Amino acid sequence: MIWINVLVCLCVAVFCLLAAKTRLFVGDLTVAARLRQHLLPNQSSLLLRLLGFEELLTQTNELIEGYNDYARAHVSRWNQLESTLGSIQEAVIIFDENKVIEYANESARQLFRQGGKLIGLRLESVLRAPKLIEYLTEYLSDHGRQQQQLSLEREGDLLWFEVSCAKARGVSETGDTSTLLVLHDITQLKHLEEIRRDFVANVSHELRTPITIIKGYIETLIDDNETLTTENRVRFLEKVNKNTQRLHLLVEDLMVLSRLESKPDQINLSMSSLPRLLDEILENYSARLNLPKQKMTLEFDERIGEFIFDHFRIQQVYDNLIENVFSYAPDFTEIRLEVNYDKSTDQVQCTVTDDGPGIPEKDLSHIFERFYRVDKGRSYRDGGNGLGLSIMKHIVQQHGGSVFAESKLGGGTSIHFRLPYAQKTDS
Repeated sequence: MIWINVLVCLCVAVFCLLAAKTRLFVGDLTVAARLRQHLLPNQSSLLLRLLGFEELLTQTNELIEGYNDYARAHVSRWNQLESTLGSIQEAVIIFDENKVIEYANESARQLFRQGGKLIGLRLESVLRAPKLIEYLTEYLSDHGRQQQQLSLEREGDLLWFEVSCAKARGVSETGDTSTLLVLHDITQLKHLEEIRRDFVANVSHELRTPITIIKGYIETLIDDNETLTTENRVRFLEKVNKNTQRLHLLVEDLMVLSRLESKPDQINLSMSSLPRLLDEILENYSARLNLPKQKMTLEFDERIGEFIFDHFRIQQVYDNLIENVFSYAPDFTEIRLEVNYDKSTDQVQCTVTDDGPGIPEKDLSHIFERFYRVDKGRSYRDGGNGLGLSIMKHIVQQHGGSVFAESKLGGGTSIHFRLPYAQKTDS
């Protein structure tokens, strides 16, 4: 009986040892699978063979190696996609046959989710644009849709895109065909088109009025030449001359605007004296003041020395602003010219203020636009074309400055422009 007890104890010990070795092996195998690393067991091959784990170990290591190869290829594929499409301005989205997004570049993430993740989401839940969904549905049904311009509303802004689609292979993990959606932002182009249309319409209108007047008077002079009195003939010729001058000024202003917008070298920067320029301004306009009812005053910050600006163009800015006062606030009593140095921004702020009737608040934000008039009736009578402040704005901006206006009905108007206080050229 003793040898039986010894045998039983021996079997129990062997069983416990094998169970411990098995638990240790399974634990090592679990860690290796979790870390996706090859398992190099501490146990001998003979013991693993006895436990029946040798084949399991071999298959597990092969699975781990296969998975790592796939992961490297997967990462490489998406790295290639990201390096190719990630930094381009166009929004690019790749989705599968179930309209699940497989890839989206940074532009698309910013456009549709403010930089958030898009991969794995349904296309409809991301786009939320009926026109774009309709375009994609038609493309997926017959693959015949060409590029199309569509508008999307984002955060209150209307954005325009040129949309196109194409089939792509080798993107999805299964190797199925995916769809590549590209959205090219043409919002700025649409805006420029609108500006061009408005510009052409405004120019046509501005040209039509004086041309029609000139044509009418000339036809009358020709048709009624024998019956017209000398007085009427002179009056008609004066009308023709006035509208010819109006046409001439309009064409000149349009040419100035065109040159300023297309040729930055129209600004001739050099060290110049603003006090000298302002003295010239005061002298030029003193003869037009209805003294003693009207006056022009100057307040100049003595800290300002010579600095870099275009003497001729800044004089043109002042001329436009002061001529506006004479034209639109003829009953003024004072035009005040102020020049101050803003140390915090290192800029010179120039202001032309009048005590005229002022500008309505609804018009104030538009006065620097081309052809915009606050008092359209007075502008037509006085020959104004609404380009003076637009020219002034372009000149100041090409100096690297900015413009703004302050006004109150019955309380006068102040037009401000800022110039960089540069005292040496960049080299």
